[in-house]
Amino acid sequence: MSVLFKAIPTEHAKAIWAGGDDAYGMQPERRVSDGDSVPCRHCLRDVKAGEGYLLFAYRPFTKLQAFAETGPIFLHAEECGQAGDGQEIPDIMHGTPDFIIRGYSPDDRIVYGTGGVVATKHVPARAGALLNREDVAYVHVRSARNNCYQCQIERR
Repeated sequence: MSVLFKAIPTEHAKAIWAGGDDAYGMQPERRVSDGDSVPCRHCLRDVKAGEGYLLFAYRPFTKLQAFAETGPIFLHAEECGQAGDGQEIPDIMHGTPDFIIRGYSPDDRIVYGTGGVVATKHVPARAGALLNREDVAYVHVRSARNNCYQCQIERR
């Protein structure tokens, strides 16, 4: 199955850029990148050394519920273009050996037995296999080291 890697929605990024609160009702922190692993979840590229970025709590779910994980993510401080839905592994995933891949049901619940640490080059194939299941609506990619949300993968 072909898969699409999807960035956070532009509406959400624009709300943060406009001074909106994060998932915890707090203002994002403004910082300057040292160029070492600061992946923007909107353009799916790293924030370069010397560039500003925002650090904030993100919950990639529309409703609060037991499986609606919230965690820290980064966003360029200045507006950037959203990464187009693509079949190729996004730039922010290159140079990282592996990621947590986990399937979710249409009602945003973790589908047990779908989670695991997967080598980066095998992420599209593993996500495709999960998306072939009727009980999996989409897949999240998370850091295998820190569990931070990276992007969502959907059926093409």
